[in-house]
Order: sequence, then C-alpha cells, then structure tokens
Amino acid sequence: MSTRQPLEIAFSSGRAGSGPATWGQHAIWDAVRRLAPADAPRYNITTAAPLNPGLPLPVVLGALEQLLHLHDSLHTRLLPGEDGRLRQVLDPEGTLAVEVRSATPAEDPADLGARLHEELAARPFDTATRWPIRVGVVVADGLARHISLVLSHTAVDGSGMSRLVADLTALSLGHSPEQLAGLREPARQPLQEAEFQLSERGVRRDTAARKQFVRKLRLGPPRLFPPTGGTPAADAPAADAPARFPNAVLRSPALARAVEQVAAAHRVSTSSVLLAAVATMTAELAGRTEVVLNVVVNNRFLPELANAVGVVAGDGLFHLPDTTGEFGEVVRRTHAAAIGTYRHAYFDKLALAAEVDRLTTEGVELADRSCVFNDTRELLPAAPDPGHDRTTLTWPVEFEPRPGLTYALDALQSPEALSLAMTADPSVIPRPAMERFLHGMEELVLTEAVTVAATTTAPPTTPPTNPPSTGEAAGA
Repeated sequence: MSTRQPLEIAFSSGRAGSGPATWGQHAIWDAVRRLAPADAPRYNITTAAPLNPGLPLPVVLGALEQLLHLHDSLHTRLLPGEDGRLRQVLDPEGTLAVEVRSATPAEDPADLGARLHEELAARPFDTATRWPIRVGVVVADGLARHISLVLSHTAVDGSGMSRLVADLTALSLGHSPEQLAGLREPARQPLQEAEFQLSERGVRRDTAARKQFVRKLRLGPPRLFPPTGGTPAADAPAADAPARFPNAVLRSPALARAVEQVAAAHRVSTSSVLLAAVATMTAELAGRTEVVLNVVVNNRFLPELANAVGVVAGDGLFHLPDTTGEFGEVVRRTHAAAIGTYRHAYFDKLALAAEVDRLTTEGVELADRSCVFNDTRELLPAAPDPGHDRTTLTWPVEFEPRPGLTYALDALQSPEALSLAMTADPSVIPRPAMERFLHGMEELVLTEAVTVAATTTAPPTTPPTNPPSTGEAAGA
C-alpha cells in the first residue's frame, strides 16, 4: 500500500500588496459562494499528468517554489469587506502544501496519481485563509512520476491553467523565472489588472461592454423554452423534490475531424462551427428561430492579458436572430455575430447584475440567459481518452439543481476525439431531448463536412454551348 508524505514548500521574498478584486475574481467568488458546499468543487480548475521518464522530487519542488514567484495569483487570498466588495491580498511569504504519495512496486503510479488527483479536486477552497492551489505528486523508484494541480477558479481560468502548466514544465527543465517572465511580457498580475479596471480606460471599456450586453438583453426573447418545459422524464421525482441535473457526455472522433473541415471550408473558427450547431439545436428543441446564448469568452484579446495567469474569462451574450437556412449559412452568420460577442465580454459582472436588477424592477422584459456554452478546447489540457473510433454517449454524473440554468454545454478536447458535455434541467430538457440535442449537433457538423468535401473535390462541369433559357429544364 502506498505511503503518504505531506511536505511544505517554504516561500518568501515574494511580491506583496492588497487592493480591490478584479472583475473575474469577484464574479467567480460570488458564483461559488452561492453553491451548495458539495457542488463548489465543480468550479475547481484541475489538471494531472504523468512525468515521463520521471524527475527528482527536489527538482519538482523547486520548480513549484519558482512558480509562486512568477505568478501572484497563486499566493493571493480573497477577503470580503463590510461593504460587500471583495479585496485581494497578495502574501509575500508562506508555505505551499504538497501531498506526496510513494507507490509500492506493485502499484501503478498512474492509477495512484488518478486517485490522488480525484481526492484533491473533490474539496472546495477557502480562499480567505488559504492559497488557491493544491499539489499532489506520486513518487516511484525514487523519482516523481505523476503530478496533480488543483486550483480555485478565482485564481485561474482555462487559458491561465494552460500557461501555468507550460511554465511549470519549463521550470522543471531548468529555465529560470526571469527567462519565462521575459517571454511572457506583457502579462498583468491580478493587482495590476484591478488597477487597470479602475482607470479611465478600464471604466470606458466596462461601460461600453455593458451597454452592448444590455442592448442584446432587450432584443432577445424573454423565454427560449416553453414555461412548462415540455414533458418531464418518466422517472422524474415529485414536483416538491427538484430533480438533480443529469450530465451527458457525447464523445466523437468523427466530430473532431469534421469540425476542422467545416471551419476551413467556411473560413471561420472551429468554435463558431460548434456555436452554430448549439444555436441550431437550441432553436429546434425550443421551437424557435431566434436564440440567445450565454457564451464563456477567454478575454485574452488585450495584449496585456494574453499571457496572464489569472481569471480573465467572462460572459458574452450571443444573439442570433435567425437560425434557419442551410447550416453552412448559419455557420457564417454565427461567426459574424460571435466576433461582436467576444469584443464585449470584458466587464464588471456585478455592475451588470445591478443594472439588470434595476431594469427588471422597472418591468423591462430581458432575454433568457439560461443556456450556456463554453468551448474549453485549447484552454485546458486534453482529457484522458479511451481511444476507440466510434461515437459514444454516457451519463457519468448528476449535479444538484442550479437555479436559473436550462443547460450548460462544454466542448472538451481529448487526443483522439471531441466531446460535448451537457448538464441540463430535466424538467425543461429531459434525457431523451439531451440525447437528441447532442447527436443533432454531431449530425449537423458531419453532414456539412460531407457537403463541403463534395463541393471541393467534385470535378468541374462544362456548361452547355446553348444553356437553357429561363423556365426550361436542362436536357429537355
């Protein structure tokens, strides 16, 4: 049986300071505190990976200590004030706990690492008293063979985690923090980002983004799905016991290839292709031709935020007035609308919430924002993949009910496939409808891939010498 060895990394001489929380820190902190304690760990940002061929444990611990110096978000705590606003406190010194497990000769370090990772990821963070990072390392034959990183979402988003992993890898291979800092410039630390957000330029950007957001809220339909939510599942519990939200995961190797083909043919991003499929299936299930979706945006468009390790991702409101027509045309309309969504997704979410509350009190009907799409591909490390070359749909877990959510759909990347993970309110979208939604997305993209392939590979046709006049049939 493996042995447990808790270690602590001493950290000192780091940057220090305090100030207002950033928009991203406050938004995530506010969202997590509203969740049930058992549900809060779902917001953790995690990654785990084998270390092949293995590294000496002191090298790994040294790289982690250097990582703390490189990124302030890792040793920043968040403290709520009496005014309800959140403040960030950057600690110049402290200790980072590392959970080390030593595998026996009979144990697989990868299996032990997976269990350790699951254990670390299943706990919520107390960001007021502890740093927002946990680390687990599995040692076998005298070398570190597996590492697990678990961070509070208040400290990092998907893009930030990718940069964090890249930096830890480089530090473990002997690069210095100074070398990496030079490569990563410019990259705002959280206190610097908060300072920008309070500046004249930051206030202008916030005001303009919220203005566009509210404009779309006024345009979109106040309800996407019927009030009754359709027919509940046959095994749904009684009305006085809200049903847990099922989670369905469609894994498709074919979709991973097809989405690239469609994007290239229409000269759009792969995210726009998936977003078009989400919008089309949402409209189909809701019996509409217009949709509004809450889209998670990584907000790395400002040069100063491109390499930031923090929580910069925000919500964008995507409005597509017309989902009808050929799917290729919907893809192009989606891409055009998405660009505006991304441009206006960096703002003070609490200020927006106050504005929405005011409009609601005044009786203004606002668009339904209960459908959420998050493309996490390229932002988070690839998930483990079973490797088979066929589409599968599984139901891995159920979650506590989430008020105000119709569905949340994540696009996930693995080495050999693209996965769509959907969590939905079963009183609005029952399990059969979830299956129809996910398989429908796959079918839309795969069918369009066949269409564009046929268009680009078909031999050119020679027009007839005397083409038929209007109203005549060719070959008549």
